[in-house]
Amino acid sequence: MPAPEVLKSLAVFHPPVRDWFCASFTAPTAAQTLGWTPIARGESTLILAPTGSGKTLAAFLWCIDRLMFEAVPAPRERCRVVYVSSLKALAVDVERNLRAPVAGVATMAAFRSEPHHLPVAAVRSGDTPARERARFKREPARTS
Repeated sequence: MPAPEVLKSLAVFHPPVRDWFCASFTAPTAAQTLGWTPIARGESTLILAPTGSGKTLAAFLWCIDRLMFEAVPAPRERCRVVYVSSLKALAVDVERNLRAPVAGVATMAAFRSEPHHLPVAAVRSGDTPARERARFKREPARTS
């Protein structure tokens, strides 16, 4: 059983997200503990911490929670999270690193028989062909 302070910092998330996090990590980092509550309240949040301190998961775990457990919006409103990176390689790494939490949370939700949606992620860059960019404008949640 996780420590009470760990459970308190995870209280903003749906149970499958909490279950996945507790099964994957011993405790949240300071960046995560301090970031999750204001992020969940919809506040603009700046997380300044060293590399490897859990900033990406601090920012994206709330997004994963929201995308997987809230009702799917109308098609014109489906692009709900945008990550802007100065480097294409970093954007690709972030997308790849988010696959494990999404898969893990989906597994926990299925185990708990909780309805959920699998979010679709796509990476777009200056190298993205015009045809694909045009399609992305019409259907932002489609990857190929």
